[in-house]
Amino acid sequence: MGFLTDKHILITGVASNRSIAYGIAQAMHREGADLAFTYQNNKLKSRVKSFAADFNSSIVLPCDVAEDASITALFIDLAKIWPTFDSFVHAIAFAPGDQLNGDYVNAVTRKGFSIAHEISSYSFVAMAKACRKMLNPNAALVTLTYLGAERAIPHYNVMGLAKASLEANTRYMASAMGPQGVRVNAISAGPIRTLASSGIKNFKRMMSHCEAVTPIRRVVTIKDVGNTAAFLCSDLSAGITGEVVHVDGGFNIAAMNELELD
Repeated sequence: MGFLTDKHILITGVASNRSIAYGIAQAMHREGADLAFTYQNNKLKSRVKSFAADFNSSIVLPCDVAEDASITALFIDLAKIWPTFDSFVHAIAFAPGDQLNGDYVNAVTRKGFSIAHEISSYSFVAMAKACRKMLNPNAALVTLTYLGAERAIPHYNVMGLAKASLEANTRYMASAMGPQGVRVNAISAGPIRTLASSGIKNFKRMMSHCEAVTPIRRVVTIKDVGNTAAFLCSDLSAGITGEVVHVDGGFNIAAMNELELD
């Protein structure tokens, strides 16, 4: 028996088998969880259904977090299968491409700023609000953030602000939902080559730099993040809430390494 046996967990954001969300699904399935998945639109429906089958799941439901009605419909449909459930993983983020290139001040627009925050941060609490009455005691919610919330990362631009909002969102949600028995945490993952990261300029150079500077001398994988997410959604982490857990090999604590001093 795995440490998530009998847990029902909803996973969003699986776009490919290289997605962080896919790595999370792998770890949770390994530990015995029953999984459900969402897809944004019909273009992604068949793809997500195929991925869900990898984890013996046939629960694949539409949800476009830009629409409150879609979020509400998701949980109405899920309640027909799972009247209550234990966790959801929020692996959703978006900013228009023109916001992720060049000088932040020149690139940012009112519309781009609003979209990044709405999709990447507000959607987390919007989902929690819509399913709050369905969450079992000792439920756990997990979202994904990045070091760009804490430091200025070249070309990450408005997404850094949106992730900072998401991290504050995590703390306020943890405070509000804690008395209900619900824990809320975020994982700050190191750079991983995914469909989302492909939109960030010079990402390959960023990966190389991280590998050289990170204390463990490697970049992290979707498996690393998946294992942490599985732990945070399990009863093993019952005393942890409102935290941003860095899964980046220690990159966030490194200023320079010995090679740079030679």
